[in-house]
Amino acid sequence: MWHFGGVQPYQVLPPLIGPFFGYRRRARLGVRFVAKKGKVLVGFREKNGHYIADLKQCEILHPRVSQLFLKLKDLLSTLDAYQTIPQIEIAVGDEEVALVFRHLTALTEKDKATLVSFGRGHGVAIYLQPEGPESILSLWPLEGEQLCYSLPEFDIEIKFSPTDFIQINAEINRQMVKLVLELLDLNLTDVVLDLFCGLGNFTLPMARFADSVVGVEGNQQTVQSACQNAAHNKLKNVEFYVNNLQDPHLKSRWTEQTYHKALLDPPRAGVLEIIPLISKLVESRIVYVSCNPATFARDIGELVKKYHFKLGSVGVLDMFPHTTHIEAIAVLQR
Repeated sequence: MWHFGGVQPYQVLPPLIGPFFGYRRRARLGVRFVAKKGKVLVGFREKNGHYIADLKQCEILHPRVSQLFLKLKDLLSTLDAYQTIPQIEIAVGDEEVALVFRHLTALTEKDKATLVSFGRGHGVAIYLQPEGPESILSLWPLEGEQLCYSLPEFDIEIKFSPTDFIQINAEINRQMVKLVLELLDLNLTDVVLDLFCGLGNFTLPMARFADSVVGVEGNQQTVQSACQNAAHNKLKNVEFYVNNLQDPHLKSRWTEQTYHKALLDPPRAGVLEIIPLISKLVESRIVYVSCNPATFARDIGELVKKYHFKLGSVGVLDMFPHTTHIEAIAVLQR
């Protein structure tokens, strides 16, 4: 905080810690047929290289996925398209597991039947991705239930597609949402702004305790899903907007009003471009969640030194055990 932002917190919060194994519910596995070895490899791509680490299991992945590694190798080896499937994307909800097979050539009916049989036999949903993310389609079950995860403390259930962004660590996410609401200290007269809102992971729980909440996100499909999730949870005091939140000249209907409190949860680049707008819109309190402590500290330094916010508590969240990455959180007040 001092090195990048020139600021120091009033208080350091206890770190949020969850399970060290079996926590990861999103992943992208590389697939490659290696002629010299005469077999298909399934695993993660090695750091700074194009090789695939040939894995038998992965202890940080959700157990239902980790136990499928060897079975996936056997499956891929039986397909006609064993040389043209470069990756498998994994998404795990509270109940369902989805596997998205990226394929560079059209699959034969035999291959499709083999994939359906695998999905049925192991209780996982099978999706195909012939081109970009928008081309994903369900192979089995054809009318399957959407993936979903719950935030039971707030009576919220969020539905998502296999390629939607969600926090990969379910336990830390639940703790994080609870901490965000505690730090915001919401009441039923608050009008709240949620920037980079995604599917409504924070927006919808906040709506249980505020007068109204506005969520803003840059992706049209994500905002449509957020609106559907608000309806699914019977929340009528939420509005969502699609806007580019890296645009320093951003103007929209939601920028024409002020807010008592705000939540910022940006990507790694942070919020530097729109700090002047944030300062103009937010009257009282900001909670900032970040996956990049460097830009987090930089942005907080700007808010404190140029825009007269006071830095209160700061904490870290061990969202990614066994890696060097952490999430950080801070609360600022006028």
